[in-house]
Amino acid sequence: MAATVAAPEPWRAVAPRKKRSAGRRPRRDEGRVRGPQTEPEPEPEPDGEAVLRRLREAEEDLQISDFCSSALETITQCLRKELEQLQGLTGALGRLKLSSSPGGSGEPSVTSPFTVTCVCYGLGNFASCVTARSQLAFMLLFLEKCQIPRGHCWVYDPLFTRTEVSVLTALGVTVLSENEEGKRSVQGQPTVFYMPHCGTALYNNLLWSNWSVDALSRVLIIGNSFRGLKERLLTRILQKNYPYIAKILKSLEEIPLPQTPRYMDTFNDTSVHWFPLLKLEGLPRDLWASREEPDYQDCEDLEIIRKQTDSAQPV
Repeated sequence: MAATVAAPEPWRAVAPRKKRSAGRRPRRDEGRVRGPQTEPEPEPEPDGEAVLRRLREAEEDLQISDFCSSALETITQCLRKELEQLQGLTGALGRLKLSSSPGGSGEPSVTSPFTVTCVCYGLGNFASCVTARSQLAFMLLFLEKCQIPRGHCWVYDPLFTRTEVSVLTALGVTVLSENEEGKRSVQGQPTVFYMPHCGTALYNNLLWSNWSVDALSRVLIIGNSFRGLKERLLTRILQKNYPYIAKILKSLEEIPLPQTPRYMDTFNDTSVHWFPLLKLEGLPRDLWASREEPDYQDCEDLEIIRKQTDSAQPV
């Protein structure tokens, strides 16, 4: 299943073929041996071949679901709009081509001179968790749909087991060796950040790392609804603990993924977010000048696993 990394190809949308995560701090009792009066010990982790087989089954289930085609189309439309604005920004709009996809399906497709990459945080233990496995299967489907080579996809969760790392490597994606805490800059490349059910601080860190008009115009986030975050958190808490989310709320486009009973737990409260250039340019200039790195020292219930240092203990 692994893909060979080749020279960057134009981006084109095509039709698809017929947990526990780094974003959450584990509960204090998770990972400890439980007494016989509470619950039995977990079953041994399945081997890599079994995980791959279950993953293929999860992909097949997704492909025939009411959720999949609508969700993939939502992602495709948002990415298409982002690439259109970037081509206009670079003066390359003439190279934009809207046509029918191969095979005569009549579905609009987009070619672009930009290389689109993907970064995934917070999948969790997909070898043992059905929800995490479905989230990984969906990522593989939208990579195919958007023609993002698996070799251009980076994945990280500090809770990955050796078997899970081996499976991901066999799938052709790259497993990061360092906990970035979401602090990754797009460095000029359009990037899809797939962050299902991650902690709020991860999204805040990601925005801080790309806090400029040029960088945010290249960011697309599939993750927790920012509107939902605003509704759930007190305004003063949002502004104090997660200021970059608070500052950008009025300058993004958010489209929720469809909700179906089958995948309610898997993709509930999940939206696609992108940042229209005109909205970003309309923000006050002094807003971009403030770029203090988040530290969360006074933040209660921080739902991420922090990067370990030589003097730090695991959170």
